[in-house]
This record gives sequence, structure tokens and C-alpha cells, in this order.
Amino acid sequence: MCALRQKLGTSFSTFALALLLSTALSQAATEAEQLAEILRRYPAADANRDGVLTREEAVAYAQGRRQSRSPRPAGKADRPEPTFAAVSYGPHPAQILDLWSARSDAPAPLVVFFHGGGFRTGSRDSVESSLIRNCLARGVAVMSVDYRFLTEAPIQEILRDCARSIQFVRHHAATYRIDPMRIACYGSSAGAGASLWIAFHPDLADPAQFDPVLRESSRIVAVAASNTQATYNLKEWDSVVGPNDPAWSGGNPDRETAAFYHVAQIEDLDTADGKRLLADLSMLQLASPDDPPVWLVNQHPDGTVSNRSHYLHHPDHSRAIERRCREVGIPVTTFFGQAEPRATGNAGELLRAFLFHHLHVPVTDGIQTPVDTAP
Repeated sequence: MCALRQKLGTSFSTFALALLLSTALSQAATEAEQLAEILRRYPAADANRDGVLTREEAVAYAQGRRQSRSPRPAGKADRPEPTFAAVSYGPHPAQILDLWSARSDAPAPLVVFFHGGGFRTGSRDSVESSLIRNCLARGVAVMSVDYRFLTEAPIQEILRDCARSIQFVRHHAATYRIDPMRIACYGSSAGAGASLWIAFHPDLADPAQFDPVLRESSRIVAVAASNTQATYNLKEWDSVVGPNDPAWSGGNPDRETAAFYHVAQIEDLDTADGKRLLADLSMLQLASPDDPPVWLVNQHPDGTVSNRSHYLHHPDHSRAIERRCREVGIPVTTFFGQAEPRATGNAGELLRAFLFHHLHVPVTDGIQTPVDTAP
């Protein structure tokens, strides 16, 4: 696929790629049938509103969506340009990644970054410039990933977008000069939870898939999570951090919960299918002894939850993950910036040292990796 992308040039659009790769369509589908299916999913792509989607309209719509989702923020002038920019890792226009290749004679280890934003906003462009520069200086490649938002997909599909990006880069490891056995994840807020979900979820590789990307392993060697949530089974949150104040959810927490999973009503989560769905979204339930080492960073204060942001990022989320890791035997290190016990040192430097250690990158700057702890 990457060779095809290079052959067609950088103007090759996300939608054109979707026409070729969408796993939701039959191999035998004609381009007209594919365009009709895309029109059904994305009616706004029909620019002249004549009820017929042309290839040109599809390409223009895809390019517009890509540009609107990933503006270059101010203050990033010191950031290297991606070696591979706006690469489509799936058929949806939001499934895009940037990758910075490391200068290395051998395939390089890879750090994958998932941005925050509550699964409602954010961009792959929020990856820290310092992370990119420090990784590249060590011979470590970096990948930053966009994914669908809750307006476009439920949480259970968004998390699989993130996992798919791992499977995609592993499938194309030779093209991107990546060592498929040395991939670690790091994320902030929603991206932290997504990273933990990938780390704790059983391997998503499915040998029966027609799509070769989905035959690849989703497993990683280490995970770092900044201001994470403990679980995406929202029914577990009362026991983790306390009840959700209705004022933080537009007065209707049940409606917000149903919308999180794209179910018609919250009672749907009490069915057998709903319970299986929730169990598959709980990092606390998914954790097992064969999962990779974990580094948790939380910069929020302890105490009574005071607002929605505090509710989403309270240190008790990290404590719940830490306790579960210790229960099942996963090596875990926790760094609290404002909560107790207060950690010392530079969180960013220690986080990178943790990732480099588990990617088997030699220490050259004197910063030693904290000792992972387990029961």
C-alpha cells in the first residue's frame, strides 16, 4: 500500500485510499458502488447536493477534513517535519498518522503517541516536540496518531482505531524501518487510557481477516500514561473516583454514558451484550500478568473532586491502575506531581528513560530508569 501511495504521489487522498482498502466493501464492488457507499456514510461529501458523489468530490472532502483536523499549532517551529506525513492507516478520513523515522542502520524501535481531548477533540500534532527530538537523538522513531471522535464512532471502535495504527505500522515495518518487536505506547488523558487499553487487551490479531493489517499483532513492550482514566466501563467509575455530578454532564449523566457507547439507552448496557461490551473496555478487568510494564504520571491534586477535569483525571484513576497491576503482577511505576506520595525528579525525563529502557535503547545521558515494582 505504501508503495502505491508513493507511486501516486502526495496528492493521493484519504478517500481515494478508502476506495481501495475499505474492509466494509466487497472486493467485487465497482468504484460507483464504493462512491455510493461513501456518500451514504458521509453525505456532506456531495458538494453540489445532486445526490451523486464523484471521485473529485470525495477527494476534495477528504482533503478538507484532513486539513481541518490537523492544523499546525503555534510554537512548533522547533519540531522536525515528519518523514511520513498524513499517512492513512485505515479507510476513515480521521485514521491518519505522522511518523518520524530515526537515523539508524538497523530497524528502529518506535514510540507511538495518542493525543488527549476526551475523544471529542485534539490532534496528532499535539505530540511534544521534546519527545520527538529526544527519541530521534537516541535512534528511536516516533509516530503520532489521529483517531475518530465520539461524534463519528463509539468508544469501543475508537480504541480499535488506535490499536489498528499499531497493527498498520507493524504490517509496514520494512517500509518505515521499524523493529516490529520494539513498539511502545504513550498518551495523555484520553490517549493515556487508549494506550493502557492496548497494553492490557488480549492480542487483536485475527488470522482470518481479509484485511492483512488486522492479522498483525497489537501487542506492545511498554506503556506510559499521563493523567489517565482507569477504565472505560463508566459503571466502574463510582468505585474508582466517586459519582459523576450531573452538572458536569449537561444534567443527564445517563444520556452522556449511552452516547459514549452509541447505545439507544443506558439500560442496553445491562443486557448480556452490554455487559460483554463493558468488560472489554475495562483496563481493570483486562489486566493480566503477561501485559507490559506500566509508567503512570499524574499531575493533578488529591482531595474531593471539584470539577469535570478533576473527575476525569483524578489521581485515584492512576491508583486504581497501580493497585490492579500489583494484584496481577505487572511491573508498574507511578509518578505523582501534586498527589501523595509526591514524586521527585523531572517527569518527562524519567518517562523517556522508562520507554528507552524497555525498548532496549542504551542510556547515554546519565538518567537511570526507575525500578519497576511489582508485588
